[in-house]
Amino acid sequence: MSRALPKYNKRRVLMIGGTAAVVLSGAVIAGNALAGETSKSGTNATTKAATSPGTVNCPAVAPSLPAIPASAQAEVTRNLTLLDTQIAEANKRLVDTVGQGGPNFVQNAILGPLKDKRVATINRIATAIGRTAAKPTGLDSLAPCTLNANGVNAGGGAATAAPSATATQQAGNTGNTGNTGATGNTGSTTAAGTITCPDVASKLPAIPASAQAEVTRNLTLLNTQITEANTRLANTVGQGGPNFVQNAILGPLADKRKSTIDRIAISIGRTAAKPTGLDSLATCTLNK
Repeated sequence: MSRALPKYNKRRVLMIGGTAAVVLSGAVIAGNALAGETSKSGTNATTKAATSPGTVNCPAVAPSLPAIPASAQAEVTRNLTLLDTQIAEANKRLVDTVGQGGPNFVQNAILGPLKDKRVATINRIATAIGRTAAKPTGLDSLAPCTLNANGVNAGGGAATAAPSATATQQAGNTGNTGNTGATGNTGSTTAAGTITCPDVASKLPAIPASAQAEVTRNLTLLNTQITEANTRLANTVGQGGPNFVQNAILGPLADKRKSTIDRIAISIGRTAAKPTGLDSLATCTLNK
């Protein structure tokens, strides 16, 4: 013979049922599950909401540089590339440490060290130029970065929607480094991966002084294109079929890079022999 539940047990059953109803109703948005779980002692388990970590936003250095002596070009390009790599690594760390630390975690563990690295790199750029021309001053003001944040880690900056996971390109065109993921973005919820592109700067001939500014500007644009592609990669994890990344990200990136590389070759060709065969550097791949 069944017994009626005590009143307090009924209330408890109703509470648990209410929580289940919230979950089943789809009230939790963007895949962040909210579930109430009561332990034997009656203590509710802590609920975590996964949010976007945001992206690191740093001032561009290349546009603030004076004319670069030919003797300093390789070193300047190498350090501009290193600045991109540093941002990429910081963005990866943002993704890897979501929810860690207190309110100052990003500032202390990511933005602060990134600033120190950028100061050293920017100083090397200024020193390289200063060996054969006037050394640029005031570039240290470009070292601090901010967080475009929409997540739990705080670090300053305006709110934006998505983390950059951003791209590796050896010695000239870098974005984010080190993320691993599933090739093809086939719909799994694994990490997005990173885009790797052939280095352009190291394949260029001597750059005429008259073409230097335009070449530097377009090398910087190649970096930006990779960073944007990595951001899109991170924002679209799980979307599309097995060919989504190739059709929606890598293909358009190759087209953009081809146009940019062509502009580099044309600018050199105005006053020197136009380099050929650079189009082979336009195609990028996805690293797992």
